[in-house]
Amino acid sequence: MQRHMNLIDGSWVGSDFTVNGNPSDLASPVGEYARGSAADAGAAIAAAQATAPGWARMPLLQRQAILRKAADEITARREELGRLLSSEEGKTLPEGIGEATRAGQIFDFYAGEILRQSGEIISSVRPGIGIEISREPVGVVGIITPWNFPIAIPAWKIAPALAYGNTVVFKPADLVPGCAWALVDILHRAGLPPGVLNLVMGRGSVVGQVMLESPTITAMSFTGSTATGARVAEASARLGRRVQLEMGGKNPLVVLDDADLSVAVDCAVQGAYFSTGQRCTASSRLVVTEGIHDAFVAALTERLGQLTVGHALEAGVQIGPVVDPGQLEQDERYIAIGQQEGAQLVFGGQRVQRSTEGHFLTPALFTEANNTMRIAREEIFGPVACVIRVKDYDEALSVANDTEFGLSSGIVTRSLAHATHFKREAQAGMVMVNLPTAGVDFHVPFGGRKASSLGPREQGRHAVEFFTTVKTAYISAGAP
Repeated sequence: MQRHMNLIDGSWVGSDFTVNGNPSDLASPVGEYARGSAADAGAAIAAAQATAPGWARMPLLQRQAILRKAADEITARREELGRLLSSEEGKTLPEGIGEATRAGQIFDFYAGEILRQSGEIISSVRPGIGIEISREPVGVVGIITPWNFPIAIPAWKIAPALAYGNTVVFKPADLVPGCAWALVDILHRAGLPPGVLNLVMGRGSVVGQVMLESPTITAMSFTGSTATGARVAEASARLGRRVQLEMGGKNPLVVLDDADLSVAVDCAVQGAYFSTGQRCTASSRLVVTEGIHDAFVAALTERLGQLTVGHALEAGVQIGPVVDPGQLEQDERYIAIGQQEGAQLVFGGQRVQRSTEGHFLTPALFTEANNTMRIAREEIFGPVACVIRVKDYDEALSVANDTEFGLSSGIVTRSLAHATHFKREAQAGMVMVNLPTAGVDFHVPFGGRKASSLGPREQGRHAVEFFTTVKTAYISAGAP
C-alpha cells in the first residue's frame, strides 16, 4: 500500500501513518496517510510565514498560471479523483465525479479572479490630496475542512487564499486524507513555491490545536461541527485573529398545498437523502401544509422505496454508505430518539447487508413530528428526515424559522406571492424556491446566519472580504 506524506515547506515528510478506510468495503482500505505531529504543524506554520512576503509579491500572471494549471489537471482527472472521493467518503460515483468537477471549476474561477482584483482612487475632501484604496493579503491562513465534501470545500478555501496572495496551512478531516493529498499534490506540481501551501494530515487534537494556538496564523477558515467551531472562534478571539466559520444546519423545506407534488418529492429526496444526507444544507425538516400532507407522505414513501442503497462505486446506486461507524451509530441513536419522542418511523432506518461489508443504512422518514422534538432541532447529519404537519403558510414560515440554525431554507409553491414573501422572511443565508435546499453554484456566496455561520461569506467574489485586508493610502503632491 502506497504511503502518502505531508507536504511541509515543499518537502514530503512523515514518519507515523494511518490507514484510510473505505465505508463501502471495510476489507479494501483506500491508502496509508501520514499522521502529523505538533512539531509538523509548527514547521508548516513557520514555512508559511517565511514564504508569505515573496508569494504576496509574485507577479499576477505567474500566480494565475499556477492556479490555471491546477484547475486543468483537476478537470482532466475528475473521474479518477471522483472515484477516490467516493471510495473514502461514500458518495455515489456520479456525486464524487461531480464534486471533483466542481473543484476544478473553483480553481478556474479564482485563477481569473487574480486578474480581476481592483481598488479605488478617489479625491480627498482636502485640496491637493489623493486617496488610494487597495486590498492586500492577510498573511498566513489556517484551513481546517470536514469529511463530507473532501475536495470541494478544500478547493473553495485554498483557491481564494492563494489567489489573493496568502500562504496556507491546511489540515483536512481525519477520515478523508486521500482527496486532500491529491489536491495538494496537484498544486505542488503546478509550481507553487515551497512553503506557500503546507499539508498537515493528522488529529485535530494535535495538529488543529497547534494551529488554533499559533499567533502566526492571521486568519482561520473552518468548516465542521458547531461545538468545534465555537472553540475555533474562542481561540481566534483571544489572538485577535479573523475567523470564518461554517457549521451546522437544520434546514427546512416548506411544501405548500399548491405545490407541484412531483417537484416537492424530488426536492425532498435530493435535499434530504442524496450524499447520504451528510450535508450541512440537507433538508432534514419537511414542513408540509395539511392539504397536501398525506399525498406528499405517500408519494415520498413510494419514492424512497425505489432508491438503491449500496456500494458507492456500483452503477445504479443512489445512496452510498454512511461515512464511518461513529456516524452510523449517531444516525441510529437519533432514529431511536425520534421513536421515543412519539414520531412515527414510516420508512427505513435499518442497516442492510450488501455483497461487501459496509456502513449501509436505508433512508429514514418520520411523520407526526413537531418542532419541539430533538430530531427536528438537532443536526443528525445522516439520511434521516422528519415531516412536520402545519396548518398554512404562516405557520410553515414560523416553524421554518424556529431553529438556532440558518444556513439554507426552501419552499415549494406555485404562488409568486408566497415565494416572494418567503425569500424575504426566511431566516437563512440561502433560500431555494422549487429547488432542493442542497446544491449551490461555485461562483456565488455560500453561508448562513445564526449558529450556522460566522464571518464573511465563502465562494465567489465575496471571498475577497475574508482573504484580504483593506489599506487606505493618502498621497499629497507636496508644495507646488
